[in-house]
Amino acid sequence: MQTQARPHQGLGTFLVRLWRLARPYWFAEDRWAARGLFAVVLALTIGGVWLEVLFNSWNNEFYNALQEKNEPEFWKQFGVFGWLAVLFIANFVATRYFSLWLQIRWREWLTKRYVDGWLSGRVYYRFQVTGAETDNPDQRIAEDVKLFVSTTLGLVTQLINAVLTLAAFLTILWGLSGDFTLTLFGTEIAIPGYMVWFAIVYSVVGTWLTHKVGKPLVPLNYAQQRYEADFRFALVRLRENAEQVALYGGEGRERANFLARFAGVAANWYALMLAGLKLNLFTSLFGQLAIVFPFIVAAPRYFSGAMQLGGLMQTASAFGQVQGALSFFVQAYAQLADWKSVVDRLLDFETAVAKAEADAKVAPLVEEASADGALAIENVDVGLPGGATLIAGATARVAPGARILLTGDSGTGKSTLFRVLAGIWPFGRGRVRAPARAGFLFLPQKPYMPIGSLREALLYPHDGGADDETLRRTLDDVRLPALKDRLDEIAHWGQRLSPGEQQRLAVGRALLAKPAFLFLDEATAALDEATEAHVYALLAERLPQTAIVSIGHRPALKAFHSAFWHVTRQPDGPAKLAVA
Repeated sequence: MQTQARPHQGLGTFLVRLWRLARPYWFAEDRWAARGLFAVVLALTIGGVWLEVLFNSWNNEFYNALQEKNEPEFWKQFGVFGWLAVLFIANFVATRYFSLWLQIRWREWLTKRYVDGWLSGRVYYRFQVTGAETDNPDQRIAEDVKLFVSTTLGLVTQLINAVLTLAAFLTILWGLSGDFTLTLFGTEIAIPGYMVWFAIVYSVVGTWLTHKVGKPLVPLNYAQQRYEADFRFALVRLRENAEQVALYGGEGRERANFLARFAGVAANWYALMLAGLKLNLFTSLFGQLAIVFPFIVAAPRYFSGAMQLGGLMQTASAFGQVQGALSFFVQAYAQLADWKSVVDRLLDFETAVAKAEADAKVAPLVEEASADGALAIENVDVGLPGGATLIAGATARVAPGARILLTGDSGTGKSTLFRVLAGIWPFGRGRVRAPARAGFLFLPQKPYMPIGSLREALLYPHDGGADDETLRRTLDDVRLPALKDRLDEIAHWGQRLSPGEQQRLAVGRALLAKPAFLFLDEATAALDEATEAHVYALLAERLPQTAIVSIGHRPALKAFHSAFWHVTRQPDGPAKLAVA
């Protein structure tokens, strides 16, 4: 799969979109806890900078004691160092603890927001049927949200630390630098605070070069996350469809698919390695030069006797702090590149969700409330994602308690018409009049089986409403007596039960839910005719007031229905729905 390059966006545009992504949490219902925790982290960060200032002053005292061979002062400074070290460790541990606390609160809020957006209006279903460009939404919610929160807080904290460090040490370095006298065309020019200017020039040049060298990392990181997610998704699909693949003997095809997807992972990884190698070479060189650079610049004043060894070490330390603060982007560039790709992916996801919600509101397939309790479609064109019409001008009515059998050739759009009746199909035009959707239940040919207890699978999508005796009796009714004593057993029931057992369990859901409208899309196709007849007789007996609409091909189903719909393929256009 080829990952398309994202269109270039300026820094201003990116920052506006970033604020749109980050802002909601800080003004949400959890805002006071969030702001309070951030204030604690900020206070601890200030405390950390203050400790660095004390360490800088300690350098002066300690190395002067060494130079002067002042043994009492030497041991005294070791004691001072001990207290500073204890405070530093406590500050570091507390900062880390409160940062993690803030991270999980923000991640929890953002995860709920994205999950709600993904599920509301069946956006997740629209993504699937429209082939939305937003790939792997599960990975964006699970992984990208985590990375966004942790990296954003980390970068913000580092940036604040850099600003505070710069403010604290700029004055110190200026005072320690003294004047640098430069002779130019016979004229002596004094440059006050010359170490500060050297630090600024060194950092600005380093930042510019780092950006030039590391710029390719942003699109490569964006692509790498997509390749990794695509590869992981393919592996998960094999696990979920293990039996089907095994029956086909499709291991060779799956292996080729896995390796082809991993080839994308590996190829992009090699490109990341090369880009990272160039950036690491430069930043390593920049960092090593930063160690000796202040000594080279300060050496003339030291050798002239203008400062002692302690002053030299304090100056070098202060220069390192100022240069490090100014070189924030150099040090964090690789992290920033990875973070930007995460931000872009979340922003793309938000945009796609908003577009899907907007499309749902302007869909030409209009749904209205039913006045007589019946479900009706009026002159409905059932469409396809590409714009073609599958069934044209469908008009029909499902009255309460009706028994309707829908037949037709394969591929004529019977299941898609069911989706229109369910209110989940977004393509087409016309009018649907429906009573409360809470009274609808649809049983597809392959029922959904959640991972959890058998009780949860039997009651799905509800989580209660029936006692154990009722559940056991229902399992007996649908001829699953072996499951009666396994209600609290937790398993992947979609893999544990056969297709026929899953279909019978789904019928049990209908008996428990007692819906006003029940739709069966070949929901008994995996059953033998005798069991299928038992199931329909059971539904007729237990749900006499429920309207039942079935899709099926077996002639024996006609005996359980009193009205018939038939979808007929047309040679020169869309199929037609005939009602009898």
